[in-house]
Amino acid sequence: MQVALKVTPETTPNPATMKFNLSEVIADGTHDFLTAIDAERSPLASKIFGFPWTSGVFLGPSFISVTKQDWVDWEVLAEPLAGLIREHLESGAPVLVDIKASSESADDELETDSEIIKQIKRILKNEIRPVVAMDGGDVAFASYTDGVLALQMKGSCAGCPSKSATLKDGIEVRFREVLPEIKEVIAV
Repeated sequence: MQVALKVTPETTPNPATMKFNLSEVIADGTHDFLTAIDAERSPLASKIFGFPWTSGVFLGPSFISVTKQDWVDWEVLAEPLAGLIREHLESGAPVLVDIKASSESADDELETDSEIIKQIKRILKNEIRPVVAMDGGDVAFASYTDGVLALQMKGSCAGCPSKSATLKDGIEVRFREVLPEIKEVIAV
């Protein structure tokens, strides 16, 4: 007897975004879809973008964060959307298709990275990203120049009202504890 896939809705700090926790892994990494055109790489994200209230879909390894427009409430959407996600996954339909695998991501350490950038990427990978993923989001390295660390906020973090608090009171504080040469952390 096959165990049914569980899809559990969970609120996030961003009231426009709901995180749907999955009882299985659906992706190797994270994939951010901000438009229906972006979502063409994902049959599941495309299906979710088929609803006019969808403004973003973020796929994590074992969760999906969906961002909605303001004119509709999660009380109406959460359970039917969880059912749609479960039905798609149980049907065996692909989550992602035709992804051209990149040999490196922005968070991979490169030989050409300075020692501080390597340290930044390790802290992001081992400390920051796992915590942010708990709320249905992600943070990616963008750049580091003259003491200013630029990060890209994804998923539920992208439009979250508490994004600046997370960035300044959480991420920036942690980076400055470990790497005092970092003067500021900004979102791009």
